[in-house]
Amino acid sequence: MATYQVVNEQHGELNCWRITSDRAELLIAQQGAQILSYQHVGEPPLLWLSDQAIFRQGKSVRAGVPVCWPWFGNLQRNPEAVQGMFHGTQAPAHGLARTRDWKLLGIEEAASALRIEFELPEAQGDLPHWPHDVELKLLIVMGDALELTLTSRNRGNSSVTISQALHSYFAVSDVREARVEGVEGLDYIETLADWEQRQQQGALTFAGETDRIYLNTPGQLSIVDPHWNRRITLNSRGSRSAVIWNPWTDRAQALPDMADDGWQRMLCIETANVWDDVVELKPGAVHALHVAIGSEGL
Repeated sequence: MATYQVVNEQHGELNCWRITSDRAELLIAQQGAQILSYQHVGEPPLLWLSDQAIFRQGKSVRAGVPVCWPWFGNLQRNPEAVQGMFHGTQAPAHGLARTRDWKLLGIEEAASALRIEFELPEAQGDLPHWPHDVELKLLIVMGDALELTLTSRNRGNSSVTISQALHSYFAVSDVREARVEGVEGLDYIETLADWEQRQQQGALTFAGETDRIYLNTPGQLSIVDPHWNRRITLNSRGSRSAVIWNPWTDRAQALPDMADDGWQRMLCIETANVWDDVVELKPGAVHALHVAIGSEGL
């Protein structure tokens, strides 16, 4: 049975917890309940932390797994039902949850894993310009795989429609050598070409800026990294859409929290409910967005 050590740390302005076992190490920030880094002992990181990351209150960190909720990306690109939930004028990208402090409900060992649970109490009617009552929790299970479950329960008297994503930044040896399997034959939205719908031919490889919404995704996607002799697996539930993103050269140079060559070492595959996959929560309804992240040799 694995033994775990939990240490409270301060990174810039952010309160964090570093959790280590004999198998892996995990760093989590209270802001956004955001995983910042994760790696198995003796191996390269699985989740990528920018070496120019900015740890500032009110700013999501370029790292790990930001939680995008109750909308993903630009609100104006979301379906009208999602847009109509927000009553303000300035809608921050990727929603309201990722820059707020979550409440740590507990850290406990269960079988051969560690369970870390967070809640965002503000989601129960106190988010600015989003007057809905939703119980929002994130459960992180650190075991053989790293499992994340984002659960939304509508406590109000009217339906709530959300888009969301677990915006995972994966570490790769060189994105130009990596490929994503599981997307073969899928339709996707090419956001860099007027949001055209296209069809994926073969596995996805990278030769330029990439920002795509894949539709009707299967339960498993994987990143094949030949140089590190590794396959990263993503097994998801409660989702049939995924966003795959890499900023490449020009976009990376424009990001203050990413090195000019940082794009080479990361790849985002975001387990999501976006586009035609948004979630309508009727009163009392519950939805769980889940991904299990694992790795294996080639």
